[in-house]
Amino acid sequence: MRKTATVVLITLLVSATATAWAQTAERPVRLVLQITVDQLRGDLIDRYSAGYGEGGFRLLLDNGAFYVDAHHRHANTETVVGHATLATGTDPAVHGMIGNVWLDRESGQLIYNVEDADYPLLGEGGGVDASTEIDPTQKLATTQGRSPRAIRTTTISDEIVQSIGPQAKVFGISVKDRGAITLAGHAGTAYWFSKSGGQMVTSTFYKDAYPKWVDAWNAKGVPNAYEGKSWELSKDSSAYLFGDADDQEWEVDFPGYGRTFPHPFGKADSPYFTTLLTLSPAGDEIVLDFAKDLMTAENIGADDVLDYLAISFSSTDYVGHFFGPSSLEAEDNLHRLDRTLAKLFAFVDKKVGLDQTLIVLSADHGGSEAPGYLQSLGIDSSYFNFEDVDKTKGIAALKAEFGVAEELIDQFFQPYFYLNREAIAELGLDLPTVARRVAEELRDLPGIAYAVSSYDLRTGAVVQTPVTEAILANFNEDRSGDIYVVFNPQWFVGEFDGKSVTGSHGQPWFYDSHVPVIWMGPGVKSGRIARRVETVDVAPTISAYLGVKYPSGTRGRVMTEIVH
Repeated sequence: MRKTATVVLITLLVSATATAWAQTAERPVRLVLQITVDQLRGDLIDRYSAGYGEGGFRLLLDNGAFYVDAHHRHANTETVVGHATLATGTDPAVHGMIGNVWLDRESGQLIYNVEDADYPLLGEGGGVDASTEIDPTQKLATTQGRSPRAIRTTTISDEIVQSIGPQAKVFGISVKDRGAITLAGHAGTAYWFSKSGGQMVTSTFYKDAYPKWVDAWNAKGVPNAYEGKSWELSKDSSAYLFGDADDQEWEVDFPGYGRTFPHPFGKADSPYFTTLLTLSPAGDEIVLDFAKDLMTAENIGADDVLDYLAISFSSTDYVGHFFGPSSLEAEDNLHRLDRTLAKLFAFVDKKVGLDQTLIVLSADHGGSEAPGYLQSLGIDSSYFNFEDVDKTKGIAALKAEFGVAEELIDQFFQPYFYLNREAIAELGLDLPTVARRVAEELRDLPGIAYAVSSYDLRTGAVVQTPVTEAILANFNEDRSGDIYVVFNPQWFVGEFDGKSVTGSHGQPWFYDSHVPVIWMGPGVKSGRIARRVETVDVAPTISAYLGVKYPSGTRGRVMTEIVH
């Protein structure tokens, strides 16, 4: 009986494998190229299309399937959350990457999403320099080590390696560590740009030593080629939608960089030289240069074994934070990204063949407009600052009920309030009751639309709305804070660690959740598709297209226009 069962099982496995490879054979794909553009809101490709050339976005628009109503369905639309969702096909509630930062209750420390003390950076001088780092989340990391171990499910890249074997070459690259690591997964190799070292780096999770080609690329000093140069407009200002709006008072005036063209990069030995490169199209150009060397050295797509390359382009995000999406800088950046994509696609065509490549392009999140821009149009919008809000009534109410107020709260790091559980326990108070009451008082503050207790989420004591469903998709038992806060539409926190931003993201509103999803490859019918889809659908669609196992936490559905 046991022998018979074994034979049946083997037969089923062989049959399943044969079916999978038969499907792959129908689509002669040697490379999956997954492109993520950080903060590319879903409308921006069309909005700035007049400035595109041939071979970049236009190649995708003319030959690909463009889902124009694609959304992240989780509430916290931040970088690591969106990247992990695209990679895993599931929600942060399942994959665990609930935010760029979360509080570790055991240590009492805020945790940067991909930090890992067990796997230090490979080599010297590639860590985060807190004195010049403008990303407040990276500055919070207590170690320079990095790995994907915080991702609790497999990724599509993991499943490709599992299904095909170690012969499949899998890489993720980006300016941002979290952009590269999430997409490379556990089974691939991630490289990212160190602003402090001006080089591409990785950690000991992936490598014991750098390949010779990586050392050679770093030795080329690609970033230094921008020394003494500036980010200048690609065309005459009259050719731009925002050509007459270069100097907008709400944009960030970064010292030495300014808010009008040209934006100078300065000298290579300047402390902010590499930072300024990432605040421009140059950051994406550097990533492209590295990607080309990687493809050549690692023979990506050169044989009949399927390979996977993920590239996350970050400049659109940095530009959006400093200048907003409705700015001359954002417009020119998209035009420059268009040329970067054209060069990438031409290189892939030469090395692999676009007719043997599946391309999927999306974004980790959208982005808000600058409040100043919206106000100029008569639309209510503002920056939210807890220090500017009159909390007198709420504090008095909490003191009357519990005897204390401010002492109940440990800290706030968007989007979560973390309560002081020790103090609450010492006072003999009921934690869920305290959380519920603090949430009620937060909801009464101007500028806050929702404040939802995690304890009410656990018990189902929350009225079901699209927003609360998005909050629930973000809720992870181990990592989520005690109270989730959502600001009013067009409102957001505009200052982090003493630094101001023009635009932001992180809310469940349409402008933050809306992203493009574009497919191009063998068997993919071109056209615009208005059906609403979700970003959790991307990974299972790649799986179904290739005939490989879905990522372990998959909650998305296959896009039937791509696989039918």
